[in-house]
Amino acid sequence: MLGIRPLAIAAALGVLAGLTAAGGSASASLEHPTVVSEDPVDFTPHLVDDGGSGPLALAVAKLGGTMFIGGRFSAVENSDRTTTTARQNIVAFDAGTGAISNGFAPSIDGPVYSLLSEGSSVYVGGSFDTVNGMSRPAIAKLDATTGALDTGFQPSAIPGGRVSEIRLVDGRLLVGGTFGRNLVALNPDTGRNTGYIDIAIDGKVPLSTSKTEVYRFAVNPAGTRLVGVGNFTSVGGQDRSRAFMLNLDAGAATLSPWYYPPLRDKCESNTATRQAYLDDVDFSPDGSYFVFVSTGFVTDEQSQIGTHVCDAAARFETDVLAPTEPTWINYTGGDTLHSVAVTGAAVYVQGHNRWLDNPQGRDSCDPATGCVERKGLGAIDPDTGLALPWNPVKPAAQGGQDFLATDDGLWVVSDSRRFNGEYHRGIAFAPLP
Repeated sequence: MLGIRPLAIAAALGVLAGLTAAGGSASASLEHPTVVSEDPVDFTPHLVDDGGSGPLALAVAKLGGTMFIGGRFSAVENSDRTTTTARQNIVAFDAGTGAISNGFAPSIDGPVYSLLSEGSSVYVGGSFDTVNGMSRPAIAKLDATTGALDTGFQPSAIPGGRVSEIRLVDGRLLVGGTFGRNLVALNPDTGRNTGYIDIAIDGKVPLSTSKTEVYRFAVNPAGTRLVGVGNFTSVGGQDRSRAFMLNLDAGAATLSPWYYPPLRDKCESNTATRQAYLDDVDFSPDGSYFVFVSTGFVTDEQSQIGTHVCDAAARFETDVLAPTEPTWINYTGGDTLHSVAVTGAAVYVQGHNRWLDNPQGRDSCDPATGCVERKGLGAIDPDTGLALPWNPVKPAAQGGQDFLATDDGLWVVSDSRRFNGEYHRGIAFAPLP
């Protein structure tokens, strides 16, 4: 199929044995034996319409038997929609029953974009100024049971802006966003900048009006590689428009020579918000490859189909440091993909997409090249790059911006009202069969 690149078999075989074992463990992508069910469980709670621009679930985390959902909302309701509970941009509920936690009810005065659960705590990142009435710009540490603010966590390296990604790697809290140097490694207890990441991230891509930002990043399961995406043109003094890779060495992070030169080019859109068009990245469970998803509107240059990651998902092999093209690209045909989760059995993608397998579509479906309908959500075969049959229709406005694979299925958070025909506003869980 035009625009869907076959596996670069020789390169792929070369990378499978290439990962080294320095650093430490990371929050690894969880491997699934098969694709999850199209039929979601019935017990998940729902976001409540706020009468304005609509509620959004933007982040998801799990700690033991408790789920945490962050986003932009003011209330949630139980699964049968009989009881409404006020919650300000974050909610906790039982992962097995959907019962909303009575004890965990922190007050956060702005959207939550990122969550990380660890030990007895939840780290919260976003665009906010106060938590429980106390000044905590962009990031806070909360007690996972009571929602109380941990006042000992004082991240002076983050004076404001937005925190959009948080990961714990080898005892360091890695945080990305629009603040200061955009990517730092904090002490998870005190919030002190450890200095482990001391790499300048500079510039803004042409036409963009937003701030310099590391918007999302992923860390391989071994904790040795980090791939970040966002709005920047230089990392460590080197040309790295829109994406970069770091080596997470024992003493300090260093810039990898990895780069994909077509990422210097813009996509077709001239909209300012679409210029930093890579929206998310995730590693495979074995760390041998990673997948980008993007916005930007699909290019109309035929020479760029199959090389330029515009309104598409694209696979890259981790140890191929100078790729000339992705292993494969799956184009939506002009619709944004906001988030990705790689489980080995599938590459799950979501946004406000209408199609996959659509390299020749331009805000349209081109059945001549195999276009398949996939509203708001889809699954791609990790090897072939083609859409899998899995198709739980989930129409979206903006589209979902986070997934969480667990040992029993896939949590999907978004602004959607329905998942496979059932009412699930903002929150759905698709179990493994």
